[in-house]
Amino acid sequence: MGPAVSTQAEPTRRGRRLVLAVCCTSVFLGSLNNTVLNVALPAMQRDLRSPLSGLQWTTDAYLIVLAALLMLAGSAGDRLGRRRVFRTGLALFTLGSLLCGFAPGLGWLIAFRTVQAAGASMLNPVAMSILTNTFTAPRERARAIGVWGAVMGVAMAGGPLVGGALVQGLGWRSIFWLNLPVGAAAFVCAARFVPESRAPRPRRVDPVGQALVVVLLGCLTYAIIEGPGAGWTAPRTLACALAAPAALLALVLYERRRTEPLVDLRVFRSAAFSGASAMAVLSFFVLGGFLFLNTLYLQNVRGLSALAAGLYLLPMAVMNIVTSPLSGRLTATRGPRLPLLLAGAATATGGVLLATGCAVTTDALLFTTYVLIGVGAGLANTPVTDAAMSGMPREQAGVAAAIVATSRQFGQALGVAVLGAVLTAGLHRSGTPFTRAVLPGYWIVTACGLAIVVLALATTRRVAPAAAPTRQPRRPAAGARLG
Repeated sequence: MGPAVSTQAEPTRRGRRLVLAVCCTSVFLGSLNNTVLNVALPAMQRDLRSPLSGLQWTTDAYLIVLAALLMLAGSAGDRLGRRRVFRTGLALFTLGSLLCGFAPGLGWLIAFRTVQAAGASMLNPVAMSILTNTFTAPRERARAIGVWGAVMGVAMAGGPLVGGALVQGLGWRSIFWLNLPVGAAAFVCAARFVPESRAPRPRRVDPVGQALVVVLLGCLTYAIIEGPGAGWTAPRTLACALAAPAALLALVLYERRRTEPLVDLRVFRSAAFSGASAMAVLSFFVLGGFLFLNTLYLQNVRGLSALAAGLYLLPMAVMNIVTSPLSGRLTATRGPRLPLLLAGAATATGGVLLATGCAVTTDALLFTTYVLIGVGAGLANTPVTDAAMSGMPREQAGVAAAIVATSRQFGQALGVAVLGAVLTAGLHRSGTPFTRAVLPGYWIVTACGLAIVVLALATTRRVAPAAAPTRQPRRPAAGARLG
């Protein structure tokens, strides 16, 4: 297969930097939106009279729709033009943000969050595909991904502080209005600076596979979130708990028979690609669940204001910002193993401090924990992305980026769902305080950090991982329609 088709001249060095800046603006929007919400959750809970499960859905409705549509968006970019799909995503995300800012109730807010998510699904994977086809040299690509990771780290880690300041000064609705001017500026700049490109042989649409992904993610999340409150043996909980593995099995069987599946399962034969996808799930599971639990702890247990809670999380933000570019340099020169080992070790150590209750005894230990979690998040993102993108051919960069992005968003949604469910189950036991009910969740965080260490040792090398096997198109049977 040949390289991606571009309708414009090869960008100059300055042009490539402008493309990087526009793409980083999109990841800033999406990543900030993921974490800025957390500090606003207690204010939303009071204003909208929401139970804990409602807060989980406010976060996970966005993440699940985003994860479910990422692969479709990546394929759409390869087929219809990456710049076109990218700008469509910016417009839809900005519209969803406007609607969220005026949502009259919890149900409406959750519904408008799905509109946001539909737009966001067209941003990160398509932007990563644009970067991969703009920065073709391996070292240059690794450095560009490092900048991308740094911006993602700044947005995700700085979200609580930005959210706290906005909630304190203007109320929780202002966290959505923040997206409006940034989204509009990115929309205009994308038209001017980003060259149009598409894959020479884009994949066909796979509606059945897409539907099975939606059923899998939606049913699994519903069972986890609603199980503690409705009961694990309640009919709806059981139905969703059974539908999720059934959808997974059907997805595997169906995708194996398709000439051009939504997810080419053969790429997972590459240990590097499979390991990177798993580590993306684990690292964002920790980040999503950790932020969800700690913003509730700081405001509902310690009684801090939204701004003060954001300031408490500042050590995490700073370390995420500092270590993201360091991780990019390490990945470019040493390969992904070292930064991933350091990320897993830092995450596991922070989890132990939280799970044993040591971190809440003094502010110094609590801040130490936030530093460790920030280091883990900052170091993991770039090597995971680089390892996974190296495992796919350039002409299918959109699909590759979508798989990694799906792993991240699903991991984050799973972290909120699982750790929130653990907290809910603990609080339902009579007389159990928040600080004890949350401890099992932090042992799960510790296990995730250790799993990253094991996967890094098992699936990465000291140099860039080998490319994953590519799938050759099958010869159509006699009489089959050619697309």
